[in-house]
Amino acid sequence: MSRSAPVGSHRFVRSALVVALAAAAGLTVFGQARLPEAGPHTRADYAPKDPVLPRTPEEQEKLFVLPPGYRMELVLAEPDVDTPAVIEFDGNGRMYIAEFVTYMNDVDGTGQHEPLSRISRWEDRDGDGTYETRTIFVDNLVLPRNILPLDDNSILVNETASNDLVKWTDTNNDGIADRREVWYTGVGVGRDGNLEHEQSGFVWGLDNWIYSTYNSFRIRWTPTGIIRENTGANGGQWGLSMDDDGKMWFVCGGCERGPLNFQVPIQYGAYRIDDEYDEDFIIPYPIVGLGDVQGGMARVRVPTGHVNHMTATGGPDIVRAHRLPEDLYGDLLFTEPVGRLIRRARIVKTEQELPDGRRIKTGLTQLTNVYPKSEFILSADPLFRPVNIRTAPDGLVYIADMYRGIIQEGNWTGPGSYLRHKILQYQLDRIVHHGRIWRLRFDGTPAFPSTPAGPAAVEIPGQPELPAIEPDFATKPRMLEETPAQLVRHLSHPNGWWRDNAQRLLVLKQDTSVVPELVRIVRDRSNLLARFHALWTLEGLGALEAELVREQMKDPEPRMRIQAIRASETLYKAGDRSFADDYRAAAKDEDVDVALQALLTLNVLRVSDAQQIIKDTMATNPARGIQEIGRMMLANAARGRGMPGITPTEQERYEAGMRSYAETCAACHAEDGAGVPMAGAPEGTMMAPPLGGSPRVQGHRDYVIKVLLHGLTGPLGGRTYTNVMLPMGTQTDEWIASVASYIRNDFGNSGSFVTPDDVARVRRATETRDRSWTVEEIEAVLPRVIEPQPDWRLTASVNADRAHQALTTIGWSSAGAADQAGVWFQVELPEARNLAEIEFNTPGMGRAGFGRGGPGAAAPQQPRQFQVQLSMDGQTWSEPVARGEIGLHVAAGFPPQQARFVRVTQTSPGTLTTPLQVTNVRLYEVP
Repeated sequence: MSRSAPVGSHRFVRSALVVALAAAAGLTVFGQARLPEAGPHTRADYAPKDPVLPRTPEEQEKLFVLPPGYRMELVLAEPDVDTPAVIEFDGNGRMYIAEFVTYMNDVDGTGQHEPLSRISRWEDRDGDGTYETRTIFVDNLVLPRNILPLDDNSILVNETASNDLVKWTDTNNDGIADRREVWYTGVGVGRDGNLEHEQSGFVWGLDNWIYSTYNSFRIRWTPTGIIRENTGANGGQWGLSMDDDGKMWFVCGGCERGPLNFQVPIQYGAYRIDDEYDEDFIIPYPIVGLGDVQGGMARVRVPTGHVNHMTATGGPDIVRAHRLPEDLYGDLLFTEPVGRLIRRARIVKTEQELPDGRRIKTGLTQLTNVYPKSEFILSADPLFRPVNIRTAPDGLVYIADMYRGIIQEGNWTGPGSYLRHKILQYQLDRIVHHGRIWRLRFDGTPAFPSTPAGPAAVEIPGQPELPAIEPDFATKPRMLEETPAQLVRHLSHPNGWWRDNAQRLLVLKQDTSVVPELVRIVRDRSNLLARFHALWTLEGLGALEAELVREQMKDPEPRMRIQAIRASETLYKAGDRSFADDYRAAAKDEDVDVALQALLTLNVLRVSDAQQIIKDTMATNPARGIQEIGRMMLANAARGRGMPGITPTEQERYEAGMRSYAETCAACHAEDGAGVPMAGAPEGTMMAPPLGGSPRVQGHRDYVIKVLLHGLTGPLGGRTYTNVMLPMGTQTDEWIASVASYIRNDFGNSGSFVTPDDVARVRRATETRDRSWTVEEIEAVLPRVIEPQPDWRLTASVNADRAHQALTTIGWSSAGAADQAGVWFQVELPEARNLAEIEFNTPGMGRAGFGRGGPGAAAPQQPRQFQVQLSMDGQTWSEPVARGEIGLHVAAGFPPQQARFVRVTQTSPGTLTTPLQVTNVRLYEVP
């Protein structure tokens, strides 16, 4: 790879080019920010303007402003692609594009949630860089928010307003998905219906966990099911990226700052410091000045009309490409579509000076703008709307450009709003159904002599000639057909995309024949990044050995020591508690990054003396990262383990369950829910299975209830434990409900609460059982979700025209009802089913997204009350089959009964004055 010129040497050349292009486009160049003197929209210019008109791709290309040597090359454009929002590549290098066909096609967003969007798949079959082969891989979607390629011609997709992550598979190799499977449910809880406020990303990390924005949890595929763990609250909105060390990078547009929560990997918590951005980092420097920004005149430079603050950042990518200049590798790119620009941020590991004059690493990170008071990629075309960036297998970086007039969602464009005036003023609402895909190339630069006294009266350094870097279109990945041994070779590739995809496919294949070669790579110090991937591939295959991990904890390279500590957490959770001593030793490591990682691991695993070790390390290590993050870890621990947003009854049940668990269950399952190792037995032998992250514990609540009532015997996930789970059926229904609720909502778990009525229902149904359950027996009789179908009919006592939205994260609301007691909604099925449960969320009560060390419970208030009734004809209704309180999550079970209609009635609004809101309705049946 070649190294580009120092960015400062081209700053003045760039400034002149910006002025010239802006003038040619009829635009004003940026000036210094100046806020209005008074009023929210003082000086707003609403005078008639010439309409903004779309340009051809060839015309648009001429209006880009980039550093010397770089250029934007067109890949695709309308009519072939319509409003592209997400780009991803599968293991064979085929490009998938999420096309937002219905996004803001008028100023009101009419029809935005109609299922008319799609995911197209593109293939360059002859290796010339042209994607000539197109299929519609999935059609009739509601604004698909992510694409995660798996193996076997399949991708994971989450649609807007959906709580499900769906696997779409092409089974006959025609380029069109023909099989749909709900892969995981629970990714969209607590949303408000605004499509800008929903999860995205879903990136498979170096650590084999899948991360998304908004959600304060991560999920993971395993051969026996999907598991879930809580994380810090990431604050991210649109798009997600990962660096070489496995840290996820989140960007928040609504926060008006861009990247956030990047000091440590989010699985250890969300920690921010005061100076994590350099001066003016949150100020953008666009060259288009229409003033069309949601924040109004407070976010407009006067008089030029340029946006004066980050306001819509998203679509991040840590550049890990191998056919671009070397100094771009590892930098963070993110989009600002309101500013029509792409920012390039340098990730700087900072230093500090001690009182004795020594300089040491702080263990902290600061972001700097590589082009002070300018940007990496600018456009003088007002319709350039970059929203997503991705490192590609050909070694370049690809950019999704929606190329449209309106970019912000309809919540900000309502009648009378400032933004609506600006949209109509320039007729931006008329420019729809365009879209371009660009890729960034480097064509080289000539030698640049130094200038003793440049325009700024300072010396401008020169540079030698930099050769062009040609992309590698001809080397096409064929990973989906390759053997595991062939995939292992890609772990050493200079392009991060190749390494990530090879690791993911190896983990999905679960072929342990490559373990010896992976161990060899881990021990070979010639390629550090290959070692990272080999280590985590072993972890994903369940083949990570304690001896190898401890060996890597002593590696000369601090970054390798950090990866070893992180990977060892899997072994610790599986029962090898001896690693706690290794973490204690690592807290004294001479490298501050390693020491900080040890503290983070001790803290997140709740090692018994973690808080004392943090205090001791802070007393001896002056590094600022140890001091600041250490204080925050201690403060979070002091807040305890309360949960915000639950009802007082649920809080009492949670606390009672915590006490009962400590008295009765912790002896085998451990205080932290990770299981107790069997003394004197071979390493890894556990008395009882871990509860944290268990898909069964977090799944349907009847599983936990049945295990507590009657006990459990036999293997679990292919593993046998030394102790048998004894029946607790002699305990009261309240006792079992409290313990079940506690273990479903601690140890990183997040499940619905269990009520005494739930326990009584299961107890009655199983009263003749006189032996312990096996896992297979329980799973065979658990209620099963009925996937919503287009022929379901939903109605309600008020706002019936929106009742169908109760199946989505948008939801139905009782707003406008004269009396909130008595409002109802109902589901009508086309035929009778053996129904056993209705489940839904009520975001107004929300506790969604609580993370580790969160604040205590919400102030007590009287909760809403509800009842459930069934009917065969919608006229004659049963007596209530279930009653209860309405919290964030309601799961109302009842004895199985044939029915076509299910009605939920709010019998009392409690002390809440807000309307009832219902989302994510699901029905369950029993075989």
